[in-house]
Amino acid sequence: MASSGGLKWRRILPFLSSRYGSCSQSKGQIRSITYMPRPGDGSPRPVTLIPGDGIGPLVTGAVVEVMKAMHAPIYFETYEFSGKMDKVPTEVIDSIKKNKVCLKGGLATPVGGGVSSLNVQLRKDLDLYASLVHCFNLPGLQTRHDNVNIVVIRENTEGEYSGLEHEVVPGVVESLKVITKFCSERIAKYAFEYAYLNNRKTVTAVHKANIMKLADGLFLESCREVAKKYPGIKYNEIIVDNCCMQLVSRPQQFDVMVTPNLYGNLVANTAAGIAGGTGVMPGGCGLNEKKFAGQQQFLF
Repeated sequence: MASSGGLKWRRILPFLSSRYGSCSQSKGQIRSITYMPRPGDGSPRPVTLIPGDGIGPLVTGAVVEVMKAMHAPIYFETYEFSGKMDKVPTEVIDSIKKNKVCLKGGLATPVGGGVSSLNVQLRKDLDLYASLVHCFNLPGLQTRHDNVNIVVIRENTEGEYSGLEHEVVPGVVESLKVITKFCSERIAKYAFEYAYLNNRKTVTAVHKANIMKLADGLFLESCREVAKKYPGIKYNEIIVDNCCMQLVSRPQQFDVMVTPNLYGNLVANTAAGIAGGTGVMPGGCGLNEKKFAGQQQFLF
């Protein structure tokens, strides 16, 4: 008897084929940015495992136990390293590129000094440009608000996380926020494609363009251009400070949210807290398939 998972994929495969063409990757062909590869034949597949620091080993260890209990056809290639190291080991990057999927615990980042964040380095090295966090009510977990179902899609490679800081003169530090049309357009496209494929009705762009008129203005301009290509999806905009107030007072009004890097970090954690906490909300990062010959990597 065919498994329910196999039946599910056979049902949606015709839709994927009609929208994106053949699942095979021919030379020069680029798959959609939201395409997820079809499961394999059931033989065990390797997954890179980075336990991380702090509670990372506890969280990833729980996932490993769940996978064992499910008899999931995967096995883990484990790499133990700390966020206090100077850089991510080359063999870890190679493993993620090879396996396409990585389960990662948080890596410690020194506050106010020390080495740069290895979490950010991983995103940049693998071009993990789209962070997606799905925040929703879970049965049996009591929260202040009901009917929460928010997807936060965050640009993950630039903005205030570009790491371009220097001391101009003693006592004066300059930190650069970088926003590009290319990165803004591709994260907007990712958000609208996600909304379309998942029958979502609204995409909300979060910004501070009333103050950062050029940087966040460019982000909004890019979102508006992409929105015109999806007439069936409602598009609106909200200033980030008002967004935070609206999230904690009436989160049910939000559907899909697309944000620059820093705002997405704040908004996703706020939305997760409303729905029960970051420890129970699923999230991951997706990679730019153009950079690695049409193959996506996913970091969870």
